[in-house]
Amino acid sequence: MQEEVTATERGRPRDVMSGAQVLSGQLGKTIQRLRKAYNLSLSELAEQSGVAKSIISQIERNETNPTLATIWRLSQALDVSIERVLATNDEEPFIEKISRADTPNLVSEDGLVRLSIVGWIKTVEWLQWYEVTAEPGGILDSDPHQRGSVESLTVTEGMFEVDVAGTHHRARAGETLRYRCDRPHSVRCIGDSPAKAIMVVIMKAAVME
Repeated sequence: MQEEVTATERGRPRDVMSGAQVLSGQLGKTIQRLRKAYNLSLSELAEQSGVAKSIISQIERNETNPTLATIWRLSQALDVSIERVLATNDEEPFIEKISRADTPNLVSEDGLVRLSIVGWIKTVEWLQWYEVTAEPGGILDSDPHQRGSVESLTVTEGMFEVDVAGTHHRARAGETLRYRCDRPHSVRCIGDSPAKAIMVVIMKAAVME
């Protein structure tokens, strides 16, 4: 589990991989086009990216649906953003819908805070986002993420208090707290009313010294 809870996970999106499948046809063409633009052979791209030559060949022929980590390594070797690699053309629109029943939920140890995983599972290694709902007094304790990771909490209802390594800050509806989450941190619902927020976690963000 990427985010910070000992949790139960209810169900999995039935169509959560559909977006990647839609993108895969264009993905292979994009990788091949960029590789040829840099005048790289399959072997050379494999050496520079750390992705096996056979896997790259399968991707270009649209015979496999690669993981985000594989796409990331290829984009780094080709010196382009991952957004460009994943971009579809105008003739291949991409849209998917996940029902509330199929949205996975994580529950805090005290049972008072719930995280609905509304982010795309394909971005979980570098970008995660959640809908947070909490009862008064509910607390979400978190272990440190990777060094340089940053968390953003935008409160939509009620009030939350964030504790990062002993430093406390509060935010009400309409306010946002951003903080390093590569150290112990917690989010607590304070006040007499339930609270809601959107939480975005950027993994391996630029280190803020």
